[in-house]
Amino acid sequence: MAPTGRAALLAALGTLPVGIWEPSWTGILAVNAPLALACACDYALAAPVRRLGLTRSGDTSVRLGETADVTLTVTNPSNRPLRAHLRDAWPPSSWLTGTEVAASRHRLTVPPGERRRVTTRLRPTRRGDRQADKVTVRSYGPLGLFARQGSHKVPWTVRVLPPFNSRKHLPSKLARLRELDGRTSLLTRGEGTEFDSLREYIPGDDTRSIDWRATARQSSVAVRTWRPERDRHILLVLDTGRTSAGRVGDAPRLDASMDAALLLAALASRAGDRVDLLAYDRRVRALVQGRTAGDVLPSLVNAMAPLEPELVETDARGLTATALRTASRRALIVLLTTLDAAPVEQGLLPVLSRLTQRHTLLVASVADPHIARMANSRGTTEAVYEAAAAAQAQSDRHRTAEQLRRHGVTVVDATPENLAPALADAYLALKAAGRL
Repeated sequence: MAPTGRAALLAALGTLPVGIWEPSWTGILAVNAPLALACACDYALAAPVRRLGLTRSGDTSVRLGETADVTLTVTNPSNRPLRAHLRDAWPPSSWLTGTEVAASRHRLTVPPGERRRVTTRLRPTRRGDRQADKVTVRSYGPLGLFARQGSHKVPWTVRVLPPFNSRKHLPSKLARLRELDGRTSLLTRGEGTEFDSLREYIPGDDTRSIDWRATARQSSVAVRTWRPERDRHILLVLDTGRTSAGRVGDAPRLDASMDAALLLAALASRAGDRVDLLAYDRRVRALVQGRTAGDVLPSLVNAMAPLEPELVETDARGLTATALRTASRRALIVLLTTLDAAPVEQGLLPVLSRLTQRHTLLVASVADPHIARMANSRGTTEAVYEAAAAAQAQSDRHRTAEQLRRHGVTVVDATPENLAPALADAYLALKAAGRL
């Protein structure tokens, strides 16, 4: 069988003198007219690229760490079959390192007047919006000797959402909430809570809960049960200034703060409370207000997705003023920020009274587990110096937290994997005590 395609080209070139290899393609084709004619025909028979119709469909959002499929539909309106290599270009952070070539390149054949679909699978490595770049198509003739190439702009955006890893803690926190809410045998009593019902006294109940008037009207001792208040206002405030850019493990502190805020929002909305979000450094980066319980979590996730730490010092006065405008009535303000001494002492403490006069304030901060490991280092001179530095850092952090507590602030300081459940526990404790 006679060789075809590229094999034919190589066979033809193999019949030429050695010196012919040195000139350009023009020189080679000039001495081999049949080959030149074959190449010209091959080019002419390649389907045109500019006339192709390209449209997109598929996923518009995906959680960080998961995959999204974006489908590209290629329509060939010409009367020539399309034999093509296609590259669907996206930003590098749309794939895991080393997988871009396999994921973005496709081979396809589209008969005249028909359409075919190719799917690009994305696995983003960063939050935010990933926008499609150009689609480059290389259309080959039947022999594969020559090709037409062109690019099309086919817009598409995939929003990469926070992963919400802490949602695994939600069932246990909801169980605790049901206990507080009086839907199980454990009922609570606290200042500011709402009266729920009367039930018969059980040994071990708090005697302060006995309703003596109801007891006098019946033959058994009656106690009052209480449930936490509903429809309270929770304002989540994300500090997106420079301290939120510090990396703890593989992610910035801001990502751990977002994860904790999402768990608290999911829990508070189930408890019947209203949840708003404010992200601020020197200006408002995100604001979510007035969402219903069913819509609050998707709205928060969507608002958090494009947030990135800003390498500027947070304006504590501006943050306080904006928070007070956002929460016009009494609320629980949850400020996710740093416990580093300088930003707190120079920024937050001077304006703290403006927040605590009208609201209950809870400050949550991401602690670095590496500091704790350094504090336990021993064995070498370098390890001892590291342990001393870590102990000093821990001491400064504890002192800053105590300063805030003396002003009536609830402080949660935990490592990234523990911050979300610790913040949820602090919220439940405040709710049980009637302090919201």
